[in-house]
Amino acid sequence: MAEEDTDRPSEGHPVLTGVVALVAVALTVGLILGGGALAVSRVLGIGGSDEATSGSTVQETMFLPPVEPTNPDSEPLLTLAPNPEGSVSQFPSDEPSEEEPESSISLQAGQTEVGAMERIDLTGVYPGGEGAILQVQQFENGTWGDFPVTATVSNETFTTYIQTGKPGPNRFRVVDTDDDEISNEVKVTIG
Repeated sequence: MAEEDTDRPSEGHPVLTGVVALVAVALTVGLILGGGALAVSRVLGIGGSDEATSGSTVQETMFLPPVEPTNPDSEPLLTLAPNPEGSVSQFPSDEPSEEEPESSISLQAGQTEVGAMERIDLTGVYPGGEGAILQVQQFENGTWGDFPVTATVSNETFTTYIQTGKPGPNRFRVVDTDDDEISNEVKVTIG
């Protein structure tokens, strides 16, 4: 009977045989995929090669200009004032306007011409006016009157919008409700 047991193949460890087979298949697949990835990276030039570093005369460089100190301007460069031709100037004027007194509140209109009841965006800068409430005013019948819109200053800037149906040229400004500081005026044609 002992001779019969030695002639049969070993069936005592089928789980171990399966695990060994899985490890062998995983290693084979890993080697094939790794070799393929290496071949593709060499063809595409990914990862560099010894030839590129030793035989090449081209070197990658990064040029940084020298650091130069800048002088802060006395007024913000955010202001876009309309010029006489109706287009918006990209640079603030160094000369104060004869029409408008110097103000610490700077107001801009996003549009110079709109249709009746179309949106007019008002934005501006108010240095030192953090938290201030600004009342929008409109010039009518020779006097400035409150428009039913306000804006709050946050990070020294403010933004709001208005709508009006009054045709023709309209003038707007903002006033600080606490200390009566007045902005420059902006002109928008409604029509």
